[in-house]
Amino acid sequence: MAKNKSKKKGSSAKKKPEKGFKAVSENRKARHRYEILDSIECGLMLIGSEVKSMREGKMSLDEAHIRAKDQELWLIGADIAHYNNAGMWNHDPRRPRKLLVHQREFDSFAGRAHERGLTLIPLRVYFNDRGLAKCVMGLVKGKKLHDKRETLKKRDADRGLQRAMRRKL
Repeated sequence: MAKNKSKKKGSSAKKKPEKGFKAVSENRKARHRYEILDSIECGLMLIGSEVKSMREGKMSLDEAHIRAKDQELWLIGADIAHYNNAGMWNHDPRRPRKLLVHQREFDSFAGRAHERGLTLIPLRVYFNDRGLAKCVMGLVKGKKLHDKRETLKKRDADRGLQRAMRRKL
């Protein structure tokens, strides 16, 4: 009789990332402060300890913005916390990070932002299904105070309508 040897599958192999994407950080204040006109996905140029810290979810986009300099886009003000196990090879948490976009995308986004007085901000950072860090960059226009109030009123009215619809059903 042959013995049935059972091995755990995948125990020694590298884990593959989950299908879809793994969210790292989202700029929730952006939807309140700005009117989002257009968005585009771009890559991030990172070092090892930054990637490991991001996989733990230690990133903040609260005060981050994007600047164009010498035909390149830079993410400024994003805070990626220190990775505990990196030791002396840790990164600077607030250093500028280069964003990777195609030249035609750079021309359309950075050109429109510069001409019309619009702003480029990061909306969301995540890891895609291949495990690469991606940033969704938005072309935005600042809202005035009355626009913010109007948005809040509209949202409250929609919620009330949804509640009423649920009660009737």
